[in-house]
Amino acid sequence: MIDLYTWGTPNGRKVSIMLEATALPYIVHPINIQAGDQFTPEFLAISPNNKIPAISDDEGPGGETVHLFESGAILLYLAEKTGNFLPTDPMKRLQCLQWLMWQMGGFGPMLGQAHHFNRFAKEKIPYAISRYTEESRRLWGVLDRQLAGQAFIVDLDLSIADFAIYPWACRFEWQEVELDDFPNVKNWMERMSNIEFVQRGMAVP
Repeated sequence: MIDLYTWGTPNGRKVSIMLEATALPYIVHPINIQAGDQFTPEFLAISPNNKIPAISDDEGPGGETVHLFESGAILLYLAEKTGNFLPTDPMKRLQCLQWLMWQMGGFGPMLGQAHHFNRFAKEKIPYAISRYTEESRRLWGVLDRQLAGQAFIVDLDLSIADFAIYPWACRFEWQEVELDDFPNVKNWMERMSNIEFVQRGMAVP
């Protein structure tokens, strides 16, 4: 049984989509980050960086219990554990990994900054708003070009790269992005939104 510690954020939803996709049994433990649950000693013992999501798996390598934080590491772990959603073809595997890292290093952090300065910052800082909104749009353009002529991030193969990127794209309004400006991403998002396990994963917790 996998214990999932999560909240309704893009990073949290990456992992719940993956768990729904693989049909692994799991229990949800909501970590209310607005109430400060992420700072409790119990959660810090699992996720020392006090960030969601995190998991515990009592059937880890060698039958030992494993605790993992960082959504990208969790996606890779679950893909390798189940043999699903990580291409076995070496070239496609590399493509999947590079787009996963692109999300972890760019699409998520930059869009997260756009969310903060556009919606949550107590002081409106024009420079920060402009910088992160424009960088978000640039990254959306990168994604739109990747999706030209193909169904998913890695050609026809649904993968952990799609699971990582999709929840962040769903908050396009927070990034002041017009979907019609990125038709390939818009079509991909419609495909993703029609997958039942994606719908279930997006509803967690």
